[in-house]
Amino acid sequence: MTLFYPTPEHERLAREGMYHPESEGDACGVGLIAATDGKPSRRVVAAGIEALKAVWHRGAVDADGKTGDGAGLHIDLPFRFFDDAISDSGHRPMPNRLAVGMVFLPRTDLSAQENCRTIVEAEIIDAGYTIYGWRQVPVNVSVIGDKAQATRPEIEQIMIAGPMPDEVDATEFEKNLYLVRRRIEKKIIAAQIRDFYICSMSCRSIVYKGLFLAESLSVFYPDLQDDRFESRVAIFHQRYSTNTFPQWWLAQPFRGLAHNGEINTIRGNQNWMKSHEIKMASIAFGAQSDDIKPVIPAGSSDTAALDAVFETLVRSGKEAPTAKLMLIPEAWQSNPNLPATHRAMYEYMASVMEPWDGPAALAMTDGHWAVAGVDRNALRPLRYSRTSDNLLVIGSETGMVILPETTILEKGRLGPGQMIAVNLDEGKLYRDGELKDRISAEQDYGALVGGFRRITDLPEAGDDSAPAWSRAELTQRQIAAGMTLEDVEMILAPMIEDGKEAIGSMGDDTPLAVISDKPRLISQFFRQNFSQVTNPPIDSLRERHVMSLKTRFSNLANILEETSQNADVLVLDSPVL
Repeated sequence: MTLFYPTPEHERLAREGMYHPESEGDACGVGLIAATDGKPSRRVVAAGIEALKAVWHRGAVDADGKTGDGAGLHIDLPFRFFDDAISDSGHRPMPNRLAVGMVFLPRTDLSAQENCRTIVEAEIIDAGYTIYGWRQVPVNVSVIGDKAQATRPEIEQIMIAGPMPDEVDATEFEKNLYLVRRRIEKKIIAAQIRDFYICSMSCRSIVYKGLFLAESLSVFYPDLQDDRFESRVAIFHQRYSTNTFPQWWLAQPFRGLAHNGEINTIRGNQNWMKSHEIKMASIAFGAQSDDIKPVIPAGSSDTAALDAVFETLVRSGKEAPTAKLMLIPEAWQSNPNLPATHRAMYEYMASVMEPWDGPAALAMTDGHWAVAGVDRNALRPLRYSRTSDNLLVIGSETGMVILPETTILEKGRLGPGQMIAVNLDEGKLYRDGELKDRISAEQDYGALVGGFRRITDLPEAGDDSAPAWSRAELTQRQIAAGMTLEDVEMILAPMIEDGKEAIGSMGDDTPLAVISDKPRLISQFFRQNFSQVTNPPIDSLRERHVMSLKTRFSNLANILEETSQNADVLVLDSPVL
């Protein structure tokens, strides 16, 4: 994956200065439309476009009034439309499985553009598939501003004939297309070509997105006005980045999900993923495991990184609701009413995947499921309406799609850690409890975590009320640990004597530990990242219902290997003994 720097100056700052693309975050409008009977229709696509127009106020607009911060739509692949496009190109559609890649190519460098096409075609052919050809996507550039036009990629679709349906099912073909795309991305990076990005390469779905205003999506892409564009699900997204440069490839939805919010723990999640991907790739992808590494491409935003891991999980066999629970679970540790099967499930998932924590409203699909869910605090809202004519509308706000009141069966919002989903193959709606019952019954999670040792298994501390050190020795130890008289008098004493926490209003002018010439505690070299937008700091005492300090001592088990790998694992309620 290559980065779209808006100008050479931004590229220079990233290379030489203090601009860091990985520090990006955003707060947007997101949602999905799903057919609860699992039948594709034009109205799902039309409702997705309508909903996107309704959340225009959640997107940033440049001074030119036309350049947006990114908007897009993720829908089912319209097979009738592309069969006709193949026929129009002079080919005859074969009965093989059809796949389409939506590709951003370098627009101004024609040599690099042709190199990209060569790499894409070579990898598809090497995988044993046939190429019908390239289709130039019609676009109406009059609706985008000067800045969007200056960075606009060449937008083309490559149409692919895959295996026969009786040879390979759609899930396996989708997995193979994922591997092909990852190999293409690696070749592009090796060739040092910029401004290339594959929005989607799938036999199930396609993504239309870009740097235009939300209401301009179907104008910029006239394809979306075609009645042959039918779908069972439509994921829409209007981006509002608070501290980022608009870039075509960062517009959402991504390949599997769209996200409103931020991932506060992103640095740790990315680092942990580097260790996970070694075993994870070998189990799911065997000899081709090197093709998917690194799972998270360099330069990804927090949402792009989350999407990359979500995509890898579902391509390796996890269902979308299960992947959501693994990545962004509910607050389960302090919930006394949680069923035992759910608790065992969460305990196992926590042993193989660290939560991707932060304010999050998510809309996801893996081709089988359409899922919407929120984080443990529900700091980004999702509201939903269900109609008698089999439509489920979920989004950041209510009223995004005009629905006759006489057809509405139910309205509501997702609570903390909850999700709602439609199994598109079954044509069945699943609520939060039903989903978690279904997932917790997939494995005997109680047996998988049976080897865990708890704090109650540790020997009791001795009852010795005598001070461990003399006053002089205690003072020496406090000084050696970097503790000052001010720390003792202003912070520790009020906490011990009155149970109060020290509060001040003058700010903290203490130099950062890394540049201080005074001895500092090791812990003072680290700071916890919190949301950059609209959210107060949270701690594990005041927010104990949604936060936990439970600590697991042992290497994390393999994400994909659902066996008991947890002998001699110690779980403590806090890392502090």
